Amino acid sequence: MAQTPNIDGVLVQWGDRLFYPGNRVVKGRREPRLEGGGLRKRAAAIRQRIEATVVRRVPQVMVKVTGGGRGMLAIAAHFRYISKNGRLDIENEQGETVRGKGAVHELADDWRFGGGLIDDVGYRREAFNIMLSMPRGTDPLIVQKAAREFAQPELADHKYVMVLHDHQANPHVHISVRAESMRGKRLNPRKADLQRWRETFADKLRGYGVEAEATRRLTRGQRKQPDPLWRLKAQEEGRLRRVPSDKESGPQAHPARAVAVEAWLQIGRALAQSGEAADRQLAGHVARFVNEMAQADEPQRGPVRGELKGQRTAQQPERRPDPQPQTRPRDIGPNR
Repeated sequence: MAQTPNIDGVLVQWGDRLFYPGNRVVKGRREPRLEGGGLRKRAAAIRQRIEATVVRRVPQVMVKVTGGGRGMLAIAAHFRYISKNGRLDIENEQGETVRGKGAVHELADDWRFGGGLIDDVGYRREAFNIMLSMPRGTDPLIVQKAAREFAQPELADHKYVMVLHDHQANPHVHISVRAESMRGKRLNPRKADLQRWRETFADKLRGYGVEAEATRRLTRGQRKQPDPLWRLKAQEEGRLRRVPSDKESGPQAHPARAVAVEAWLQIGRALAQSGEAADRQLAGHVARFVNEMAQADEPQRGPVRGELKGQRTAQQPERRPDPQPQTRPRDIGPNR
């Protein structure tokens, strides 16, 4: 008779790998069998994140470092951009709000001399530009409140300003933070920091009743990152010269993705053997989710390049090369 697995132990072991990338699964290690409520609480948290990912498909927060100024000229230009040249409210790290062109100029002077002097043009990054965003339909004021509560602990001891943008499709907050802190320590965000920032921002949103998750892309089964805004705009306007190649054709293309698939399989098998009906129902959702991941891994024809090729075949018959081809003028647009 097969031994019933420790469901909570499997969820914690493999769920930590999926949702908390700082942990690592070691081959051959026995499943954790903690006494008391510690294991049950951790397993309950994993179940909630599994349900949010594969059942409710909760919206994912976006926290992105969009660049940063290497001198005061670039930093001041970003102040003008995010504030629409002073027309939008600018909030600083002390919660004070200013508006107007004069306020933007005074803010730049405060940053220039508020610590180590920032020259007009420098050789190192003196500020980081961060954007926190949620999908369409999220209350912009809640996004702003969550961003404020995110910045207070994560950017403590640093000068920073934040501006809410609610006039576009997705409500988002721009944060510009001075790289050097009040104590002279420099900010240097890494991949792990960005994931922690996402987790913090999502937690603040949930505190206001907004469903939000910060699950990693590979855990969600996405093979590639979304196209950047410049590529989408260029494609809409017909200025996209090259179509990006899809190099990720399966789990073998990314070791971390193979681990994510294995983790989902282990979790699904454990839930399917549970004595709880809710666990077995959740196992069915996990199975369908893994099946979607497998279908996404199948090699697909590039949509843009393939469609264009098909159009040429259908509309234009094949003809011999022109012995004296004419030189076509280059399309020199305003962005070239």
